[in-house]
Amino acid sequence: MSDIPRWQELTAGYQRPDTLRSLWQLANTVIPYLILWYLMYRSLEISYWLTLALTVLASGFLVRIFIIFHDCCHGSFFQSKRANRIVGFLTGVLTFTPYDRWRREHSAHHATSGDLDRRDLGGEIWTLTVDEYLASPLSTRLTYRLYRSPLVMLTIGPSFLFLVKHRFSNREARRRERHNVYATNVGVFAFIVLLVALMGPRAYLMIQIPIMIVAGAAAVWLFYVQHQFEAVYWEHHDKWDYSRAALEGSSFYDLPRILHWFTGNIGYHHIHHLGPRIPNYLLRRCHEENPTLAPASPITLLSSLQSSRLRLWDEEHQRMVGFRYLREQQKTPAV
Repeated sequence: MSDIPRWQELTAGYQRPDTLRSLWQLANTVIPYLILWYLMYRSLEISYWLTLALTVLASGFLVRIFIIFHDCCHGSFFQSKRANRIVGFLTGVLTFTPYDRWRREHSAHHATSGDLDRRDLGGEIWTLTVDEYLASPLSTRLTYRLYRSPLVMLTIGPSFLFLVKHRFSNREARRRERHNVYATNVGVFAFIVLLVALMGPRAYLMIQIPIMIVAGAAAVWLFYVQHQFEAVYWEHHDKWDYSRAALEGSSFYDLPRILHWFTGNIGYHHIHHLGPRIPNYLLRRCHEENPTLAPASPITLLSSLQSSRLRLWDEEHQRMVGFRYLREQQKTPAV
């Protein structure tokens, strides 16, 4: 698996975006999303339950918009850097995410994913090893348990990330990145003002809040399950290998076809980590035409639910485990 020239050769032919296909994907994603906003607004006159039903569909399109934003950050949606930047900025406004900041952090994620000694560089989900958890004070263990709980991970966490954290730049950010954060904030504020002017503040909040909650939970879950499964790859830096981190540390999330469409094929995450410059609409093709790159055990929608109980990396047995494992091993009393 560490035969770098081999996998580079296999993925190279898929790393050229098709401009017409990218434009069509942009149209069949953003336009329906805006139409759904209008339908949700009109549905408020009928029943809020209908509005909430439409929220699920609108959230799916917002996730797809985020995948387009994600591809632009990798420079894989258009051949033109300028086009990627413009579309990346605009889709970043729709997803409340600053282009330059997220691009830098996500690039670090790709460069350090699965590296135990660089977990703090790529915006990873906070992951402790079993030994680190056992050696932590009670306050840290309680905080860690709270952080990894579904309530925080899938509701409070995404809302804080997209609505609050993304509004500020890091202290170490360069001038261009800071300015991009400010520009994104202006764009987000202008879009909110426009919608409030058209439909009023109450209707706006009744639509925007549930969309952000559902889409945020879906986005974080996808990121979680793609790198938090039982047989995932983690290794210390001196032994860390990029290709192994991609193929063994990134899942093949074998979703139903319609969910692959809404999630921009990001379930083929092993392929994406091997070739970040591959457009989302070519990931499936690369996977199917190169079976040697496929992980031994894909994760299905049903089996992925088991990942929600995995909390710690067991270095001794090289697998993710849950807190129940600690109790069964009687290594420490339950917190």
